[in-house]
Amino acid sequence: MTQETMQIIDSIKVDLNAGGMNTINIILAFVMYGVALGIKPRIFVDVFKKPKSVLLGMLCQLVLLPAFTCGLAILLTLAGWISPMMGMGMILVAACPGGNISNFMSSLGKANIELSVSLTAISTALAVFLTPFNFWCWGTVYMDTAAVSADIPRLVIPLMDVFKTIFILLGIPLLLGIATSQWLPKVADVLKKPLQWLSIVIFIAMVVLSFSSNINAFLVSIKYIFIVVLIHNLLALSIGYGVGSMFKVPFRDRRTLTIETGIQNSGLGLVLLLGTSIFAKFPAHGGMLVITAWWGIWHIISGLTVATLFNRSKRNA
Repeated sequence: MTQETMQIIDSIKVDLNAGGMNTINIILAFVMYGVALGIKPRIFVDVFKKPKSVLLGMLCQLVLLPAFTCGLAILLTLAGWISPMMGMGMILVAACPGGNISNFMSSLGKANIELSVSLTAISTALAVFLTPFNFWCWGTVYMDTAAVSADIPRLVIPLMDVFKTIFILLGIPLLLGIATSQWLPKVADVLKKPLQWLSIVIFIAMVVLSFSSNINAFLVSIKYIFIVVLIHNLLALSIGYGVGSMFKVPFRDRRTLTIETGIQNSGLGLVLLLGTSIFAKFPAHGGMLVITAWWGIWHIISGLTVATLFNRSKRNA
């Protein structure tokens, strides 16, 4: 990728007024409430009965994916294939919890649905703390290793601001959703699936609106972004399948680990970029925006593809 193309990608900017930011924040809170409707307190208790696959899933999603993403971003940056802001976008996506469509993908792929729900529940609950921590930790490693050598201004990642934002946007809706699931199970059952699909529609609408005023820059960048996200997503899927194979978990669990690690809640990353002032002091960071937005679209395609391949496989042991 040429330096000129990187500058075009990073120059993409979406300006939102206070009303627009508040609207996006409310939408994310609503979506996270829908995710939490499928979470029951007993899920966290059941983890201790058969912990191996759950612990491996947490290892893949919360430790290995951010760490390997940081390494990949460093290599691509030093090779001149991506800008530092695109690398930060990769790390932001990797720091987000599992996507809320992973349970549907696991069902389609004849994977362990109970394990999928458990992993989604736990990663979402822990995201209040681990999303800001992983973004700060691996973002700092990346900036110190690759971006500083690219001679750009030093970026300070506001760890506490990220934490407070995620707690308000994620933690509170999560608690309300779990409470609804526990005390109003019939209401939760009615709302769960419609809200799951609505969240996909909302995300795509957010992406379209975000780039409607930057359509030329988006068309120039998409072929490069496609390749970067493809490589990154293949890495995520490979981590899940590789760890499951290495530790010889049942094949249904292996499928779940693959899907859960390969599907990230990039909607959260997009809202952090568009709906908050966390990144206001960053230099032009359209690369973060494009990577995060395209990931949210691509992981639906890759997830459906992987789930279909699993569905057609005769191996279930």
